[in-house]
Amino acid sequence: MSTVNLADAKSHLSELVSQAEHGETVRILRRGKPVAQLTAISSTRKPIDIALLASVTEGMQPQDDSAGDFMRTMRDGERY
Repeated sequence: MSTVNLADAKSHLSELVSQAEHGETVRILRRGKPVAQLTAISSTRKPIDIALLASVTEGMQPQDDSAGDFMRTMRDGERY
């Protein structure tokens, strides 16, 4: 954990946020006393429902064209 005074925190906020984002706790002091603390927010991830994903993709037919050819055809068709 690192500490920084308030004046320095104001001038280096983006650096301090980057440090917190990478897992370091940053404590901000005013006149030598801690008044705030920057920490990373842990993001909660939604679990993937494999059965739902399979039900969506099971009826799809495989494409004969490559992805590049498919996109080129779509793009050119929309233009003209």
